[in-house]
Amino acid sequence: MWNQDYENLTSGEKDEFRRIANYLLSHTYLTRYKYVPTEQMTLPNKDYQIATRFYGLLNAYFEITGWRLNKDDNYGFMSLTNIFDHNRYRLEQFTTLFLYTCRLIYEEKREDASSFHTVITSTSEVIEKMMALGLLRVKEEKPFTKGVKSKQKDRRTTQKERLEAQRALAHFNIIEKMEATAWEPDGNQIIILPSILAIISNQGINDMMSKLEEISRDFEQNPDIGEEEIIQEDAQ
Repeated sequence: MWNQDYENLTSGEKDEFRRIANYLLSHTYLTRYKYVPTEQMTLPNKDYQIATRFYGLLNAYFEITGWRLNKDDNYGFMSLTNIFDHNRYRLEQFTTLFLYTCRLIYEEKREDASSFHTVITSTSEVIEKMMALGLLRVKEEKPFTKGVKSKQKDRRTTQKERLEAQRALAHFNIIEKMEATAWEPDGNQIIILPSILAIISNQGINDMMSKLEEISRDFEQNPDIGEEEIIQEDAQ
């Protein structure tokens, strides 16, 4: 029984067990390696090492409470999901599209990924990719004709949207910044972590692309469409 194994732990080990359990409940994903900006290098994640040590005990504990803890030894990450499909975090529309685009970039660059299975990109590269996919509109004005009003299409990303998207994905250990400073409104160098594979699998890429194409068509057909009308997406 898991409780007997738990009682056999030392006081310090129990504290670590509780801390890691709460961390997983809050952050959902945990990766084997973590980039440390102050060291400018990727280092083993001590929390992941602790979670690996207690993996059997954590798995048994979460199973009793309706959660499933998965560990991908190949790519080096853990993910926690609710078997009843409860306790889901709802992402904002822009954050969802930012996440989808990061997944595409990860797929395109994964063959050249580091030995840590991470991919380096930037805020500007993600935004440019979103624009290329038709997920963001650029301002477009038709030539002036007497008696005809000029039409504009504008769906530009704001600094607030970019900051909130990056902070949300970083909280769940899906991306991390390479700078030691706070997230910058003008953009950051970003590392896409292998945990993104748990959100959108290889099999799910085609479905994701179909959804992105649908969103792009919606933008074109209805320039005044609101964000909430397009997509409401959940994340674990």
